[in-house]
Amino acid sequence: MDWQADGWLGGVSWMPSPNFGERPAGPVSLVVVHNISLPPGEFGGDWVEAFFLNRLDPLAHPYFATIAALQVSAHFYVRREGRIVQFVGCDQRAWHAGSSSWCGWANCNDYSVGIELEGSDSQPFAADQYAALWRLVDALRARYPIAAIAGHSDVAPGRKTDPGPYFDWAQVRARYPEMNLPPEIPA
Repeated sequence: MDWQADGWLGGVSWMPSPNFGERPAGPVSLVVVHNISLPPGEFGGDWVEAFFLNRLDPLAHPYFATIAALQVSAHFYVRREGRIVQFVGCDQRAWHAGSSSWCGWANCNDYSVGIELEGSDSQPFAADQYAALWRLVDALRARYPIAAIAGHSDVAPGRKTDPGPYFDWAQVRARYPEMNLPPEIPA
């Protein structure tokens, strides 16, 4: 994986989304982990890609009619088999976190990279996804001063629940002990 102009990562699929903006001045220091599946709880189709490209057919599934007009994106999407798709260059601001804050800093989209894992709050993620996530985080840390990893639920508590209870934060803590991470929740 090598970096190209404007924060595009070589070695992954590129599908440029129109849903992005300029970043304000300041470092990219946070990774926000999400989960997504379209239709909810179903894996494998191209619906997520269509959604991030503003091409989701509202008639293809009843749920799609409720979201098709939204203009959202993430920087990266990691499929169940570990394939990585990039939608927005990391030097740009993707529209993934919405109303959010981390450690007292509002507007997480301004200083974060959004990574969507194909998944849901009700199922574990695949080992191939974690392997791809580690490659992504390592590549991001080589280019940007990434100091923290948080879930969407951590930057938008009460509004979002992803990456959900099956995301393995213990693996994140073991791999990146120096990072600022969400507090552990006692079992």
